[in-house]
Amino acid sequence: MSSTNTGTLLSCKNVEAGYGASQVLFGVGLEIREGEVVTLLGRNGMGKSTTIKTIIGALKPKGGEIHFAGEKLNGLKADSIARRGIAIVPEGRMCFPNLTVEEHLIAFADNRSGQQDRWTLDRIYSIFPRLKERYRNLGSQLSGGEQQLLAIGRALSTNPKLLILDEATEGLAPLVREEIWRCLDMLREAGQTILVVDKYVQRLIRLADRHVILEKGHVAWEGSSAELDSDRSLWKTYLGV
Repeated sequence: MSSTNTGTLLSCKNVEAGYGASQVLFGVGLEIREGEVVTLLGRNGMGKSTTIKTIIGALKPKGGEIHFAGEKLNGLKADSIARRGIAIVPEGRMCFPNLTVEEHLIAFADNRSGQQDRWTLDRIYSIFPRLKERYRNLGSQLSGGEQQLLAIGRALSTNPKLLILDEATEGLAPLVREEIWRCLDMLREAGQTILVVDKYVQRLIRLADRHVILEKGHVAWEGSSAELDSDRSLWKTYLGV
């Protein structure tokens, strides 16, 4: 499907990228349609984070093309790409220790998607009641799980067209992980387009529409949740599950 086709939000074609003389991505292709939840899977070191960095402009592609909402992103700086409606929940959360929960959400508030049913402060609190309880707490006073919820809420406050989550459940207790999965289910039902990098395949199958598996910087497989669920050889070969 071409990036010019109706419904395609993100289109990556033959993307090559790396660090210095070390090439990491070799002709990666990835497409996400509006309202879809897509995962990027693979063992550590296979190119998932590099793909995300290239999409958001933190790393300049060495080849290929990236289109978002019909516009070519190659050559644009990260802040310019973000203003076009891509928000990332980064690995490591990156909350500001001296800002309160509410200050985080207000400081980043925008409507980059131009939608009428936007993510207001009250709407974010409605799906993250724990943030409402902690609205006066500083970032440094939150638990790891609460910081992750805040990082998601902060990204939503920009009202992105595409929300990217990079290892959003990494290192969290099972109960907190389940709270994040529940919130992602709600975002999917609300029509939010999402790209997820995570290792909990069984839970991702329940959440996502499609999956893309990377192996040594190449797309090794892509398909639906039903296809991934039914072929456990893929799990063993590419995911180490």
